[in-house]
Amino acid sequence: MSGVKRNIEDKALNLLKHFPVLAIIGPRQCGKTFLSKILRPNWKYIDLEDPATFEQISSDPRFFLNKNSENVIIDEAQQLPILFNALRGAIDDKRKINNRFIITGSSSPKLMKNISETLAGRVAIIELETFKFNEFAGKELSPFYKIFEKESPELLINSKYEVNSKEILDFWFYGGYPDVVLNKSIQAKEAWFDNYIRNYINRDVKKLFPKLNSQKFQRFLLMLFKLSGTIVNKRELAQVIEVSEPTIKDYIDIAHGTFIWRNLPSFEHGIKKEVIKMPKGHFRDSGILHHARKFSNLNELDQHPIVGHSFESFIIEEIIKGVQATNASSWNYYYYRTRNRAVIDLILHGKFGIIPIEIKYGIQTPMKSLNTIRSFVKEHNLKFGILINNSDSVRWLTPEIIQIPAGII
Repeated sequence: MSGVKRNIEDKALNLLKHFPVLAIIGPRQCGKTFLSKILRPNWKYIDLEDPATFEQISSDPRFFLNKNSENVIIDEAQQLPILFNALRGAIDDKRKINNRFIITGSSSPKLMKNISETLAGRVAIIELETFKFNEFAGKELSPFYKIFEKESPELLINSKYEVNSKEILDFWFYGGYPDVVLNKSIQAKEAWFDNYIRNYINRDVKKLFPKLNSQKFQRFLLMLFKLSGTIVNKRELAQVIEVSEPTIKDYIDIAHGTFIWRNLPSFEHGIKKEVIKMPKGHFRDSGILHHARKFSNLNELDQHPIVGHSFESFIIEEIIKGVQATNASSWNYYYYRTRNRAVIDLILHGKFGIIPIEIKYGIQTPMKSLNTIRSFVKEHNLKFGILINNSDSVRWLTPEIIQIPAGII
């Protein structure tokens, strides 16, 4: 990962100036440790997955923090829940001093609860994902994200920001895990994904939920790979796996909380039409999905019915990663679908307003397929909606819909 600058780095540095603790959360192997050491290369590093270190600190966390009350990186903090109370005490002893601790965490739905309940007002939280394409390509974050600072999308019309379309499609195929995209060996990529999925089930999930039926959860994941990018019918899934519907809900929450799956809630703000409220979701990393579906290359994927869902999910993740790196606050993401099958792939809602986004895999998009997003823009009195596809130019397709190539996202 040497030399790869993360989009969120500047935001993290700024947050350290204003909070005693910075928490970096995200999936395993996405670069949290590397980023922590880049942010504060001279701080003491503590790895709670090291058995000797864990035993030493867990026996008396308050004593450890009395000796190490600042300039400390604590990796995989979810391994030691009792640490959070001790950390709060250490912070409150010198409450006015910021820039003292970085903690990282992955694979734990309980982590956010520990952080928000125990360290409220003392911690800034950022979510680090796998690589976004511009990071891998060594480019700055696209000017597209100035839209979330209430800039007009018109600024993209004359932008010189360019990305090779073939490179971004290759990146979509392999996903964004650093160990995968920085390794040129196909065999090594396959082995890495096999090991990652196996460890996720047998180590992370089993350790966090010891009473979980591992075999049924594994069957659930195999089914989920087939449903990525679609609305998930929990009742049907429960019948196939032979568990209860509440158990399926728990399984989905586990997958979401361990950063491997993303739930997209239904957008209902100011909606007068009857909308579908069932959860929609997708695997956050396209490489894991493609590996699990056994695609050998991009051509195989291109000829499969899943291609549209996969590309849509990839673009949604690229956008979320980008917005997370901005100073946008109090925002969330949704999908929209009515009983009449009117669909919008992504809706972002925050202080910047409401931004509906339609995503298409092709180069040209028929105007009739934009009817839903055009109606949505007019009904909500919005300034614009966005179409993202594989075209090569930014241009207004209608007075309210702007086309933006996937490479600029």
